[in-house]
Amino acid sequence: MELTLKQKTAFGIGAVGKDMVYALSASYVMYYYQDVLGLSASFVGLVLMAARFFDAFNDPFMGVLVAKTRTRWGRFRPWIFSGTLLNALVLYALFAAPVLDEAALMVYFSVVYILWGVTYTMMDIPYWSMIPAFTEGGKEREGLSTLARSCAGVGSAIVTIITMKCVYMLGQGNERVGFKWFALVVAILFFAAVGASKYTSI
Repeated sequence: MELTLKQKTAFGIGAVGKDMVYALSASYVMYYYQDVLGLSASFVGLVLMAARFFDAFNDPFMGVLVAKTRTRWGRFRPWIFSGTLLNALVLYALFAAPVLDEAALMVYFSVVYILWGVTYTMMDIPYWSMIPAFTEGGKEREGLSTLARSCAGVGSAIVTIITMKCVYMLGQGNERVGFKWFALVVAILFFAAVGASKYTSI
């Protein structure tokens, strides 16, 4: 069955929101914890490296889970919905760190950042797995992949362009407060994009 224009557009909307949260984490988590909260660059870098190492095992494991999933809602919808909701919540927690001493903040960052990676994978793996599952191959598959990548680039560009301006505005010069509120806005937009897109019902 060939996908409709509405379904293709919906899939792209989800990609915009998906890469907004990825861009915020990938581009600003080090700045937030190092420059705003004062953790050492070596520790933050170590946590980021450990998370990438963990992803090497987590990603294929998630792929197997998705392939083996059998529910009344299909293989993809449960993971995308739960992963999106949890990732939105964890994204907010990542940029809304409580006031803690250095040791406690190190633990907080380590745990929350790993959780962010796990919940993002819960949503990301089934999202991309839908393309070969719901396209008839060849031209249609290539076209949907190109559309999704282009929309993902739009989401990433939006965050890259507006983050620091919004952080300053929302925090009225206080970056700690600004990042907290901006992360909340991005988390809500992310969840809304996935919910409004309806691509989980493809």
